[in-house]
Amino acid sequence: MSNCSSGCCEPDDHQEKHSDEQRHGDHDHSHGNSKIGLIVSVILFSCGLILDFWLKPDWFTQSAWLRFSWYFASYILVSFSVFKDAIQLAKSFDFFNEFSLMGIATIGAFAIGEFPEGVAVMIFYTIGEIFQQSAVNRARNNIKSLVDVRPKEATVFRNGQWEIIAPNEVKIGEKIQIKVGEKVPLDGVLLSEKASLDASALTGESKPSSIKTSEKVLAGMLNLHQVIEVETTQLFENSSIVRILEMVQEASSRKAKTELFIRKFAKVYTPIIFVLALFITFVPYFFIEDYIFRNWLYRGLVFLVISCPCALVISIPLGYFGGIGAASRNGILFKGSNFLDMIANVTTVVMDKTGTLTKGVFKVQKVVPNGISESEFLSILSAVESHSTHPIAKAICLFHPTNQNPESVEEISGKGIQAVINHKQILAGNTKLLKSFGINYPAGLDQIEGTTLILAIDNQYKGYILISDEVKEDAELAIKQLKDLGIKTMMLSGDKDALTQNIAKKLGIDSTFGGLLPEGKVQKLEDLKKDPKEIVAFVGDGINDAPVLALSDVGMAMGGLGSDAAIETADVVIQTDQPSKISTAIKIGKKTKTIVYQNIALAFGVKIIVLILGAGGVANMWEAVFADVGVALLAILNAVRIQNMKFT
Repeated sequence: MSNCSSGCCEPDDHQEKHSDEQRHGDHDHSHGNSKIGLIVSVILFSCGLILDFWLKPDWFTQSAWLRFSWYFASYILVSFSVFKDAIQLAKSFDFFNEFSLMGIATIGAFAIGEFPEGVAVMIFYTIGEIFQQSAVNRARNNIKSLVDVRPKEATVFRNGQWEIIAPNEVKIGEKIQIKVGEKVPLDGVLLSEKASLDASALTGESKPSSIKTSEKVLAGMLNLHQVIEVETTQLFENSSIVRILEMVQEASSRKAKTELFIRKFAKVYTPIIFVLALFITFVPYFFIEDYIFRNWLYRGLVFLVISCPCALVISIPLGYFGGIGAASRNGILFKGSNFLDMIANVTTVVMDKTGTLTKGVFKVQKVVPNGISESEFLSILSAVESHSTHPIAKAICLFHPTNQNPESVEEISGKGIQAVINHKQILAGNTKLLKSFGINYPAGLDQIEGTTLILAIDNQYKGYILISDEVKEDAELAIKQLKDLGIKTMMLSGDKDALTQNIAKKLGIDSTFGGLLPEGKVQKLEDLKKDPKEIVAFVGDGINDAPVLALSDVGMAMGGLGSDAAIETADVVIQTDQPSKISTAIKIGKKTKTIVYQNIALAFGVKIIVLILGAGGVANMWEAVFADVGVALLAILNAVRIQNMKFT
């Protein structure tokens, strides 16, 4: 099979060596020609078999030159591209590959008068090549169909009128218009009162999402009902759909250990097979009295055909590529096949709370000022929080907008914000922040159920605001699914321990720790990883989660509302923001690994049996063709199964 020899065969692999580029060079262009040549070759070959074994006319069977010419015409139509590739690779000093292997085997078959078998090898080889290319294209197209989601134009408001321009020319902060049936060209926030959007191209979810003013809109979403207006927040090259495409297209460059092993194995395996074939042909001369060169040459040629490593070096990368494609259709982006392997072995899933198990959409529930008016309290708090991107800060600014501007702002990681307004020192954050500055506050603030944000002015406590977040609809289901897979669960949160423990109890999480700074989360994960048997996946969405995502065996980020830092650091991105997709990702990893191992067992099992039979003279060239092309086709069909599976 083409694209499979020593160290090749990766669909859409951008890091192949020069010799592999030669293999792929004219592949797509030549396929149309190879199909026509294959049809003509099969007709000639079939007619030859009818004349040889059924009608048996003397003018054909007794004329060696005519038989040779007839079968050779059929042979050359399907073997030309094979010899062309073999010569090109030889120029790069790559002599041991499937092209030279097949060429030598079939020339040898012609040399000993086994014309039909020589042609049969090339015909079935070409048929297998076409099936293989079709399977690779299907896997590639399932992923590259995302390219069609990229909008080609944007309607932007400039100079008092709407103009249609290319999306990459739109600037941040500009107003764009999306008509019914059009795709959103850039990430932004909704300016219109409401919108109904189909995000299936991004997330795999068919259910339309309804959003309101100021909520996030992602490039690639389809506008369903009325004309809407959006203010852009990202340049086109940084938009969600472009980021998805880049991540998926780069995924094939990161190989799984199994895949890397098979590639290295093929580089050693193929030349060894050549040497063994020579041994089978010539060594028996020294040990067998009635040695007949023609018979042992035939056995050596059969051995060569059987030994082609196509089934391994094609179906295994294709299996991983299919797994990446299946995941992307479910709104899950794997950044490499190595992470498919790793996630299949996960024993514990550790999760952040806010934005991962909860919606991260906060609403102000209660304002409790102390010694100042509610309006002044909210104005100061809103002015400070306007310089933060945290969901809590956004909720406060939306609840009470203000025109005040702090003279200085400093974020204190895991605690809050320190600022100066009108020459007064302002502190806005949690109780840890107040403790670090030695500020007294009422007892019981730590026990309030919900998220509290405390304000202090010039080291004096000035009240607090109570904000609530909602648990995601599928959070409880997500924990149940993980338990069904035998995976332990843990939650780490910077929020108050009492609140964290309460949510964990409701969801059924095995263990939880609240009130953690980013370094506290890192410490907990390091403690967990001290057990060498633990394979840990961490799921988070915030900037403060980036260190833990990097430390975990598999880092998973919520891609819809997650920060850029978390998404860049993570190995897997859940585009739907649904925690139930964690188990889906694990199931896809497990199924991919199963299929890969099945193909390894199938390829090795059948080949070893037929190799032994071939060396012993029991198997002929027809069995050799099955052991090579037949097994490769079965392995390919097995590999593409994952693309049609459902994992929810």
